[in-house]
Amino acid sequence: MTEALGSTAAPENGRPENEAEALDVGARKKKRGGKRGKKGPFARIALFYRQVIAELRKVVWPKRDDLMSYTTVVIIFVAVVIGIVTVIDWGFTELVKYVFG
Repeated sequence: MTEALGSTAAPENGRPENEAEALDVGARKKKRGGKRGKKGPFARIALFYRQVIAELRKVVWPKRDDLMSYTTVVIIFVAVVIGIVTVIDWGFTELVKYVFG
């Protein structure tokens, strides 16, 4: 298919028609600025710790009474689960003794 000179239609293959456009597209892809720019390892580590501290400041820390009640609930739950697993283990042990002698 032939096109007239000076046509503004994009090329069919999706590539720039001339070298100036190709260089311009390449320059835009390589340029990275702001926080995502290339940084050294110490700058990246410092940024990471700044972000961690910023997130920790957003946390709503529990009061002492809340913390004590949460801890008590967890300890009781763990004790109950340990009891259930112990009873099931004892039951399987007795079953194996009965079956295999």
